[in-house]
Amino acid sequence: MKIEKQAVLKALENITVPGEGKNMVESGAVKNVQIFGDEVEVDITINNPSLQARKKTEVEILKIIHREVYEKAKIKINIKVDAAAAKPKAQEIKGKAIPGIQNIIAVASGKGGVGKSTVTANLAVTLAKMGFKVGLLDADIYGPSMPIMFDVTQEKPLAITVNGKSKMKPIESYGVKLLSIGFFTQPNQAVIWRGPMASKALNQMIFDAHWDDLDFMLLDLPPGTGDIHLSIMQAMPVTGAVIVSTPQEVALADAKKGVAMFQQDAINVPVLGIVENMAYFTPAELPDNKYYIFGKEGAKNLSEDLKVPFLGEIPLVQSIREAGDVGRPAALQTGTSIEVAFEELTKNVVQEVVGRNKSLPPTEAIKITTMAGCSTVTKK
Repeated sequence: MKIEKQAVLKALENITVPGEGKNMVESGAVKNVQIFGDEVEVDITINNPSLQARKKTEVEILKIIHREVYEKAKIKINIKVDAAAAKPKAQEIKGKAIPGIQNIIAVASGKGGVGKSTVTANLAVTLAKMGFKVGLLDADIYGPSMPIMFDVTQEKPLAITVNGKSKMKPIESYGVKLLSIGFFTQPNQAVIWRGPMASKALNQMIFDAHWDDLDFMLLDLPPGTGDIHLSIMQAMPVTGAVIVSTPQEVALADAKKGVAMFQQDAINVPVLGIVENMAYFTPAELPDNKYYIFGKEGAKNLSEDLKVPFLGEIPLVQSIREAGDVGRPAALQTGTSIEVAFEELTKNVVQEVVGRNKSLPPTEAIKITTMAGCSTVTKK
């Protein structure tokens, strides 16, 4: 008896692919059918990697061809498993959108003491100088520093009524709206909270505050990769993350972990890039000299290794520390090399956000364009 290929395919339409609900031919599981006299060779690809699924598929093919096509057919079945399809996709941790807030940027570091809060504060005031509406949430529950850096340690957020609901009004300084746990504790008071309490406090500052319309909200995250970070990702949809590191190996090792955290399947937050803080030291009496105290271009090399953008380098300058201590971020010092360094960093961050938002619908994203060294904002 001559076996027709079409008859074999028609018979295979009676078999449902395990776990898919479609027949083998319709789903594309049947990759190839070859006829050699009374011999039939069938190539099948399935998504279910279990031995039971493979055996069941093989038995069903044998039965249907023998019954519907030719009972004495010699059948060879090659079954492959599609490993990519078989691998379960991790459920992403995604928070709900906050009305009026267009872009949420998390500033993180794997290690403490690398200047993450200093970079966040100066990034915020530089964005404000460029004309953006900026908010800053100090999410470092156990070590809040933004009230000092913005010279508002004596301020307390007021309660206001918005659409019949009581809301916190963020403190405003240098054009940046601020909320921090530091506004609700004494300067010498240690915050000794377990994870759920810290998460609840964060949620209140996020959702029980009247942030109004913001082009950018910056999140100053605590060091490391822990419970607070996961709580933030669950609470709000983060646009992208900026990683801050110093050039030395011990900091780079932790920065690498910070990048890996945001790139996990369950989190999947784009890493906008890496910032190298304290990149070099130039003494005032030797303005042409650079001393690489913590190593040279360590964070830049790390960004190349991890294939994430390098956003810029910030020098180790005494006035940056002094400016933070007196509550006036160094980027506000006009006409200085520090201002230029933070402006360059900020432009690079904005540019990465532009690229990140190209794939978003216009109604969900702010359109940011950079032209001739300046930035403009248009909303759709």
